[in-house]
Amino acid sequence: MNDTAFLTWPADILLPAQGMRVAIFDVDGVLTDGGLYLDAGGEPLKRFHSLDGHGIRLLQQAGIAPVVISGRDSPALRARLASLGLTRQRLGAENKLPAAQALLAEMGCGWREAAVIGDDWPDLPLLTRAAFACAPPGAHPEVLARAHYVTRAAGGAGAAREFCDLLLAASGHYRRLLQAQLDAGGAESISAAASGTGTEAESGRPA
Repeated sequence: MNDTAFLTWPADILLPAQGMRVAIFDVDGVLTDGGLYLDAGGEPLKRFHSLDGHGIRLLQQAGIAPVVISGRDSPALRARLASLGLTRQRLGAENKLPAAQALLAEMGCGWREAAVIGDDWPDLPLLTRAAFACAPPGAHPEVLARAHYVTRAAGGAGAAREFCDLLLAASGHYRRLLQAQLDAGGAESISAAASGTGTEAESGRPA
């Protein structure tokens, strides 16, 4: 059985994604499919993908801090973020730029160490400042035109996981985390792999 990494990216994609300490996620259209589902009381419901959740956990294990900034807020969203252990968040942020700048300042990071994935105009101030900008394929054309990378997976269907995998590959953690899982070592082995010292980006055929 082939135990080498299947997902790889070309060097020109990985290069701007190296050195990231923060990954900023939009919610609607990125962590969800962008559809707005309302219950009988008008409360919004959200559908999330398990692939994305695991990718966010892998980022945390690799020392890349996930941050969520959304223009909306809901109990369903808060429950999902809590289940992932995401404490760095700004919800109901109509103007995302000051929210992002405040979070980066709290973390002692700058835009040169930040990657962003978003899909619409409110995300543009973040995408145009970040060292690495990513978008799902269903994003607005103005967002797509400014993205370093457009995922193959759609929003709410693995786009965020693809973003996470790319950042892990660029930081040199992807193969070690994958190998730890192949070795069936569980969380302890995966955590040990994430703390490895190698930082070479992983390149090859595109994901």
